Amino acid sequence: MLKKITLVKIVMLTVFAVSVQSCFVAKAYERPHFEEIQNLYRTDQVPTDSSSMANISWRDVFTDPYLVRYIEKGLENNMDIRIALQQIAAAEAYAKQAKLNYLPVIAGNAGATRSHLSENVPQGADLKHLGVDHVDRFELSGSLSWEADIWGKIRSNKRAYVASYLQTVAAHKAIKTQLIADIASTYYQLLALDQQLKVAEKTVVFRREGLETIKALKAAGEESRVAVDQYAAQLYNAQSLLVDLKTSVFKAENTLSILLGETPRNFERLNLADERIDVDLDLGIPVLLLRNRPDVMAAEYQLVHAFELTHVARSDLYPSFTLSATGGLQSSTFDKWFHTGSLFATLASGILQPILNQRRVKTRYEVAKAQQKQALLNFEKTLLQAGKEVSNALYACHAETEVFVYRQREVEALRKAESDSKELLDNGFANYLDLLTAGQSALNAELGLIDNKLRQLTTLVSLYHALGGGWQ
Repeated sequence: MLKKITLVKIVMLTVFAVSVQSCFVAKAYERPHFEEIQNLYRTDQVPTDSSSMANISWRDVFTDPYLVRYIEKGLENNMDIRIALQQIAAAEAYAKQAKLNYLPVIAGNAGATRSHLSENVPQGADLKHLGVDHVDRFELSGSLSWEADIWGKIRSNKRAYVASYLQTVAAHKAIKTQLIADIASTYYQLLALDQQLKVAEKTVVFRREGLETIKALKAAGEESRVAVDQYAAQLYNAQSLLVDLKTSVFKAENTLSILLGETPRNFERLNLADERIDVDLDLGIPVLLLRNRPDVMAAEYQLVHAFELTHVARSDLYPSFTLSATGGLQSSTFDKWFHTGSLFATLASGILQPILNQRRVKTRYEVAKAQQKQALLNFEKTLLQAGKEVSNALYACHAETEVFVYRQREVEALRKAESDSKELLDNGFANYLDLLTAGQSALNAELGLIDNKLRQLTTLVSLYHALGGGWQ
């Protein structure tokens, strides 16, 4: 009868604990509102719709067949991508574990022990009197323990682990978008270096011919040794530039190899003049960064994780209710181990309330609140940084397009000036200084034009990346 009363009390306490749980459920996360989000892009052309170039697949943005092949290989082999996938696997395992925290912990035990007691203790003396020098114990049992989630601790803990998992997924997407941007930028850099090599090679040929002309004029007494030396110096300058450009190509190919997870090698590629990124520069409304930018998503999941752990820490300030049960077979002799008389059972429940624990629980709660505030500030900072990157890339795209027109005109004018100077020099109507000046200016302008074309491509890549494109 007493056992029945005790069992009823425990069941009633359990029902009460579960029923009051709904009264103390931790509140759900709500995204914070940032006033700055409406003016993130700093442009007069304020986007009003949800269309964004970030929603375009990278395969539609980059149409160069070699570049597409390299991006595919990089996404498959890159070391950072593979490391991120392992981080996702680890976070997923924790999330799976957290989802089962509602269930009781069940354990089984099977064992046999033999104890030899001292003759100088009462039980040992009694055994000696009976002619026994040891005690055996055989047990086959199972145990169950369960904690009621009265304050939403288990639920918040589960949400925290899910947020941590989603943060690793977002981090993987961020690595993917960065990798695509790095591969594209490095590939375009190689194309620009190829083009600059061609210009440098043509310049070396042109200056060799000019040096021969200066030497002939010196032999005819129309120019001095100084003219020969200065023009030879320009030839050497072009030759050294050629070596530097080849070195840069070598290093850029090594960089691309690392991005692709391969050993260094040469890469097939098209010409810089054939490259186009024909996509509309649709920014989309600024709030889209919250769902398109992987680093912004990761920062928000970090905030959610900290938010839920604050609830976990706060719940530790309140009493915890536990229920445990143990049962099985116990016997002091092996032959009676599995008899019905060996059955035993224990059922217990309890409420634990921390009182004095050296302030550890309160400290954990205060630390959790501070970490939540830190995560909120980091989220806002990441969002502002994303807006700055979009703003910079957008402005640079328009600027480089405008500069390109002037660069083209500059190159045309200086190349014509160089050709005219050489012709005038050949006919004795100009001096070598005119040719030196025109040649150096033309070379610098043509290299600058190639740099400008490279910047046009890389700023478009930067804008695509800044908007969160690439992972879709």
